[in-house]
Order: sequence, then C-alpha cells, then structure tokens
Amino acid sequence: MAVPWCLRVVASLLTVLTLLTVTGCGGGGGGLPRPTDESRPASTPAVPEPGTADSVEGDIDAAVSTTNTYWSTHWNEFFTGTYRPPRVVGAYDGASGTAPTCGGTPLPDNNAVYCPGGDYVAWDMDLMRAGHQRGDAWVYLVIAHEWGHAIQNRLDAGLVDLARELQADCLAGAVLFGAARDRTLTFEDGDTDELSDALSALADETPWTDTSDHGNASQRVSAFNRGAESGVKNCLPGAGQ
Repeated sequence: MAVPWCLRVVASLLTVLTLLTVTGCGGGGGGLPRPTDESRPASTPAVPEPGTADSVEGDIDAAVSTTNTYWSTHWNEFFTGTYRPPRVVGAYDGASGTAPTCGGTPLPDNNAVYCPGGDYVAWDMDLMRAGHQRGDAWVYLVIAHEWGHAIQNRLDAGLVDLARELQADCLAGAVLFGAARDRTLTFEDGDTDELSDALSALADETPWTDTSDHGNASQRVSAFNRGAESGVKNCLPGAGQ
C-alpha cells in the first residue's frame, strides 16, 4: 500500500511552501498554508515500494497528469487561442548513446529538457531517480518547470520574460499551487525541505547547468514563490508595475 507523502519547503527568509502528492497527506484545505514552526524536527520520508504511486515512475506520471490538467483547465483564463500540450517523450538514458535528439543533437546526460523544435519534454531517468531519493517533490518541480518552457513557446514574444529559466520556475509555482486550489494536489504543512532543496540543487552551482542559466538558489525560490502566491499573471513581464 502506497504511503502518502508530504513535504515542507523552508526557503531561508522566503515564504514557506508545501506540497503533497495527489493522494494527499492526511487532509488539507484550500488556499496557501501558513508558515509553520521551523524548529520542529523533520520526519523521516517513507521509502516507496516499486510500482506504487510513490515510486519515481508513479510520481512522474502523476506530475505529468497534474501539470497538463492545470494548463488545459486554465489556459483561457490567461491566454487566447487553444491550449496544446507538448508531446511527452519522457524517460531517456543520456549515457546510452541512444537518447532522442533535439535539433540534431542528442539530449544531454543527467538533465531534463523541453525541445522547441520537436515540441516535447523529456528527462534523463538518472536525474529523476537521484532527485527522487532527495524527495518526491523533485519530479513535480522538474516536470512543471520544463512544461513552463513549452508554455513560453506558445506565447507571443512580449509575454516571455528575458529571464526564461526564472519565468519557468514562476510558472511551475503557479501550476503546482494552482493545482492545489483545484484539489488535484493538496496543500498541507509538511516535514521536510524537499522542494527548497530541489530548487537549490538545480541552481547554477550544479554541474548540469550553465553559468547564469537558471539563477542562484535564492532567485529560483523567489521566482517559484511569486508564481505560487500570485499565479500565472504575475509570471508575465511587467506584472506588478
């Protein structure tokens, strides 16, 4: 039987963010959760059984479904035209020599990508498995972020921020917290720093990112929080001005 999981994000002095999988973690309500006492000890994450909803494959499937459902439901609230999801190429092995190509170049090892030319999202399973060991939230963040790049590719140029990576983080926050309001995800105060850890681990200091590619950990968490708190519109250029 799959064990529901929950997580807490402590982003230094930034907003405390929390997420749950679709199965939830003992209740939960609408709206953003209040910050919790950061001094209480973290719980030990449950170890998922292979093939359960909390396996890396199960969490990937749930993240894809949740992200696509959010955009298909809410697209016309923000943009004109018809929403078209990207293709999901999904898992690949970047070290095998058989990775899919984007623009004639094999997809990078230990990474996740949105390929504009093929209009697809894909991820190296080594990256996903390693991240999933840090916490289940990893795969939700990675997939919502790469889907954010697919959304950018569907927008007029004036709606795409020059800081494309941080905008994708903002859109990821808007999607995951928006899904919580839709009750396809459930918010609840959690026990670990999984999402904050994932944002930090995927910042520029990591070997699979280029200098100034994604932004530092503080910038990434700040962008994610902006989307989580204020939604998709606040991820667009000029928001709040």
